[in-house]
Amino acid sequence: MRPRRTVAAVAAVAAVTVFAAGCGRSGGGELGAEDTPATAAAEAAAGDFGTLKDVCGPGDPKGAPAQGVTASEISVGTFSDVGFTKNSEFDDAAKVFTEWCNAAGGINGREITYHLRDSKIFETRQRMIESCREDFAIVGGGSALDAGGVEERLKCLLPDIPAQTSQVENLGSDLQIDAIGAGHSFARYAGYYTWLLKEAHPGSASAVGVIAGDSPVTKVIGDQTAEALEKSGGTVVYRDLYPAAGVSDWTPYAQSLKSKGVKGLVFQGDFRSLAKLEQVLKSIDYKLDWIDANSNAYGTGFGELVGDAVDFQPNYADLSGVAPLEAADDIPALEQVKDLYKEYAPDAEITFPALRAFSAWLLFATSASECGDDLTRKCLYETAREQTDWTAGGLQVSVDITEADAPLKCFNVVQATPDGWEIANFEPDEGAFRCDAPEVRYTGDYGSPLTLASVGKSLSDLQ
Repeated sequence: MRPRRTVAAVAAVAAVTVFAAGCGRSGGGELGAEDTPATAAAEAAAGDFGTLKDVCGPGDPKGAPAQGVTASEISVGTFSDVGFTKNSEFDDAAKVFTEWCNAAGGINGREITYHLRDSKIFETRQRMIESCREDFAIVGGGSALDAGGVEERLKCLLPDIPAQTSQVENLGSDLQIDAIGAGHSFARYAGYYTWLLKEAHPGSASAVGVIAGDSPVTKVIGDQTAEALEKSGGTVVYRDLYPAAGVSDWTPYAQSLKSKGVKGLVFQGDFRSLAKLEQVLKSIDYKLDWIDANSNAYGTGFGELVGDAVDFQPNYADLSGVAPLEAADDIPALEQVKDLYKEYAPDAEITFPALRAFSAWLLFATSASECGDDLTRKCLYETAREQTDWTAGGLQVSVDITEADAPLKCFNVVQATPDGWEIANFEPDEGAFRCDAPEVRYTGDYGSPLTLASVGKSLSDLQ
């Protein structure tokens, strides 16, 4: 759906764009006030990251085998809506990763140069045209209305390893590799919803509600969520949209939840709006069994806004198999990310999308390194697609990237508390993750990702 270029539409998208990737844009865990020895950062100078060895390193490359690749440099694009949202998380992650990698010698001696492609919500196509002219690949970013750039990207055969995807036309489109392995045909939160409805709060299954921001992105996500909840054992008794430009009084929504007897709520939109709703729920003394605040709320900002209401009813978020920052003491790769941010971007916050961006950057770098001197788009894409046990050095649960459209088998849950986010008691069975998620395939008609064939191309055209 093409957005209407009006002030109202701009305001609406702005208010919910943080949710654009299906709970993708978030605040994140804070770095913390204590200084820690920069041992991981020191080790990173050798080009190792977590369990990954020689991700970056020196070399003596020659030639210019592809657009954006010279004997000394690899040029990539990173998409972001920072000009509109003022959220620099993808820029920060790109800066930290590329500066670390280049300090270690680059990709076989080639320095990585990234161009921030600021799509400003409505300029995705324009930025994609620019990227098609200059970049070797797209890495570690995302745009709220990302469907607008897919056709151009496929026409110019540009590989994409994003930190997040948003709209159906882009999610799972050709020449794209999602480093966390989520398939477009499957409900990515099936394990999480099953846990909520059958284990954590089984009494809530008969009365679930969904509230979503009124935007092209979240409307589709809301429909998919309702289907996923029903197939996970829940009964959806209440659905509503809120004006994404803002709500002055959340009392009518709170009263509707109460009148419908809603026991569990999935909220899809801006966590600032959720915080206001929860304050009203507390004021009318209506307590839900649980609220899915989603990863949009995973960060310090939500706790500061929701205040004492966070202790009134449980708030959860599923991180889709990405290790939570709260587990950094037990996961060396997370500690290394924290050290690298202190080294290269000390004023930046590590967010959930930033961790996903790091996974994307690592997948790009390891694949490009394996290609050696003859670094082509074809080699990059095929090498990345061959990963059968991708963990980003320990930043996430293992996924098989050879399966382009597969369900997520693992999930992990965090819970908001008065003291900040904590790891929930969701009974993990594989390290920090639980890997018994059921397979839930969508049957609703939500559209489909674009293919090379849709623009008159095929994989044989990729060079």
